[in-house]
Amino acid sequence: MVKELAKKNRSYRRFYEDRKIKREQLVDMIDCVRYTACGGNKQTLRFLLVCDDKESEKLFSSLQWAGYLPEWDGPVEGERPSAYIILLSEAASANATNWDEGIAAQTILLAAVEMGYGGCILANIDRNTIVSDFAIGSDYAVKLVIALGVPKEEVVIEDISYGDDIRYYRDANQVHHVPKLKTQELIYGEDK
Repeated sequence: MVKELAKKNRSYRRFYEDRKIKREQLVDMIDCVRYTACGGNKQTLRFLLVCDDKESEKLFSSLQWAGYLPEWDGPVEGERPSAYIILLSEAASANATNWDEGIAAQTILLAAVEMGYGGCILANIDRNTIVSDFAIGSDYAVKLVIALGVPKEEVVIEDISYGDDIRYYRDANQVHHVPKLKTQELIYGEDK
């Protein structure tokens, strides 16, 4: 059921780094994306697959991990992702595909969850370094990076009301808490 996949699909930031994701599994995730909607059916997104240890290490240094956890520098060795997917867009249409990026990223993560993995969409990235390190031509723009692996952390959802603090946090046991508005508060006119 889609709701169960959505509940399991959290932004995981710590992984069992030694549990590898094979390139073929990444290709299967992209195969799921090709069936999704995109603006004007233009299909301007492309996906650079990273599952080699050296390439993963190179990419890791270009990523920022958790805006609400400024004291945390990201996962330590042994807890880093075992694979990544870099979302690219044709440079000529880079400003017209924001919705396509979201649809693709969510589809990739849902496919990953179904395969027993988890991930995190990263937008706070050093795009210039990624372009240079991965020899991405000027005809494509780096939009997002999706970090993937077997989750090594517990993430729990907390119901909140409008006006409550929305910032995620980690407790003393390193459990990651994510506040989410209740369903009724998301339906316009029923949030009073």
